[in-house]
Amino acid sequence: MTYLITGNLGYVGPVVSEYLKKKYPERKIIGYDLGLFANQIKGVGYNPDLFLDQQYFADVRNFDENILKNVDHVIHLAAISNDPIGNKFEKITNEINFEASIDILKKSVKMNVKTFTFASSCSVYGHSSSKPRTEKDEVKPLTAYAKSKINFEQESKNIDLKKTTLTSLRFATACGFSPRIRLDLVLNDFVASALKRKKIEILSDGSPYRPLIHVKDMARSIDWSTSRENLNNNQSLFVNVGSDDWNYQIKDLAEKTSTIISDCSLSINKNASPDKRSYKVDFSKYNNLAPDHRCIVSLEAAINDLVKGLKNCTDLPEDFRETNYMRLNCLNNLISKGIINENLELKK
Repeated sequence: MTYLITGNLGYVGPVVSEYLKKKYPERKIIGYDLGLFANQIKGVGYNPDLFLDQQYFADVRNFDENILKNVDHVIHLAAISNDPIGNKFEKITNEINFEASIDILKKSVKMNVKTFTFASSCSVYGHSSSKPRTEKDEVKPLTAYAKSKINFEQESKNIDLKKTTLTSLRFATACGFSPRIRLDLVLNDFVASALKRKKIEILSDGSPYRPLIHVKDMARSIDWSTSRENLNNNQSLFVNVGSDDWNYQIKDLAEKTSTIISDCSLSINKNASPDKRSYKVDFSKYNNLAPDHRCIVSLEAAINDLVKGLKNCTDLPEDFRETNYMRLNCLNNLISKGIINENLELKK
């Protein structure tokens, strides 16, 4: 049994690789990544890539289908990963998150891959009323990132999947410590701010809702997607992944963080306009389909996990938002050094 994980050298990939290798030590794990964040290993005393059996360094926009020979499961994590990057590189976000993803899906079908897991996002819902969004509700993507995810889902419906099972996991907002930690995620930012700046400042009014999921629970759901049953002809499945208990207002996340890290202050700009990106999500479908892979990490455990990991990041400064702990900064630095061009391609 062989897995190919694209984007494996990012934030989620190392956690997924470790989870799968420890659970299935006899199975082969192949990584495929351009390597732009490969050296961003923080807070751990080992190389997280030791759980891989093989690594390809390449761009998903130039994917060689021959790599898929003898591959059983494709776990497609590779993507422009957040809204700030998507806003600056909108065209490239579409190329990577949508066009290249469809290309790899088609090649996976051609090469008789058993399952294809696509890392989608609950951000496709954009803005909603107080009612939690289900998979049957209208999507309202507000950003290039969210649009690219829903574009893939819609285009995938036009593809004859033949023997391939497709699962699009609409993940809640990721959080938690990873060997390639990102601090451009809301809870991760709050914990880092509390530790290094001794304060948490929310520039908005803190009222928007966001569903969250710990990266370890993301790995559990990915495992499920590679072995799920095609019940009721669900060869192609789009499902929200997260926990109903993790639909939090931004201010609730900040308050919980400041309670656990008690030596920090908290300020909320109650006079600010609310962020338009606000939505609750209903995760009942996933919980019913995957009862043995439900989310099990609590918010308190996630915060403590981040505290422990970030305390081991000896190079974490007070002004971490100006460093490579933020993915956009990392890309900008690679461009300025001439390592990649404005299309996020390696310079030859």
